[in-house]
Amino acid sequence: MKVTLVKALAAAGDHTNIREIKRAHGGSINESFFVETNKNKYFIKCHPNSPKHFFSMEAKGLQYIKDTGTISVPDVLAYSDEKEAAFLVLEWIEGQETVNTQTLLGCQLAAMHEHAGEKHGFSQDTYIGILPQPNGPYDNWLKYYRDRRLRAQLELGMKNNVITGKRREKMDELLKGLGNWIPEDIKPSYLHGDLWNGNWMAGPGGRPYLIDPSFLFGDRHFEIAFTELFGGFSQEFYRAYSDRYPLDPHYHERKPLYQLYYLLVHLNLFGEVYGTQVDRVLTRYVG
Repeated sequence: MKVTLVKALAAAGDHTNIREIKRAHGGSINESFFVETNKNKYFIKCHPNSPKHFFSMEAKGLQYIKDTGTISVPDVLAYSDEKEAAFLVLEWIEGQETVNTQTLLGCQLAAMHEHAGEKHGFSQDTYIGILPQPNGPYDNWLKYYRDRRLRAQLELGMKNNVITGKRREKMDELLKGLGNWIPEDIKPSYLHGDLWNGNWMAGPGGRPYLIDPSFLFGDRHFEIAFTELFGGFSQEFYRAYSDRYPLDPHYHERKPLYQLYYLLVHLNLFGEVYGTQVDRVLTRYVG
């Protein structure tokens, strides 16, 4: 692994001596390290067998967010998707959450959501965790969400044998009637795409940073729904967001349908432990 780290540092333009390497918190998919050299400090993620374009898609998502000028992300210093030696080199971010951090997070996320793309979806396939997310540009949010998000997870769940029988029948029925709850004429906002509580952090001065995006353009309520699924975001966060960019009055009617996507992802990744929550959403909408 040290060979890969040295290669990553060289790609970032740092050929100085390594002073310290230690494991860093960074999820279960990659091997993550804090690396300090005579020149700088870095956060480096490595993957010995990464999927195609794995780190380049993450780097691209971070750049899209950065380009809005609304909320901080770590600077991308280098990346490679080379087989057996893939890596992503980011600046090292260090700080403590303050009483204002989540207020800033809510306000700045709303500001990011105010930026819009030309189409829904994304030009290339991406990943959520290690699961591929098929993409493509769509004029219509409903069609994108139905076909590229929910249907894709349905097909994977059938393959994994976790969506069968009544569950499959209800999924089919839900997809046929999805337009009863999901609108078509939605602005394609810039979205992080995987915004749970572990994918943001406090930096210097308590400033919030977004990390590990699975970027797309889409309905901003899809993002907010996921923040509510597993918790960890304060009332100050939601208040600040709504003060800047009020939610649609019908948001709560479709919130579980947006959370369903992430529950299906977890069902496909981790199995039946998430089956009950999936079934609860399906029963709510199709009986």
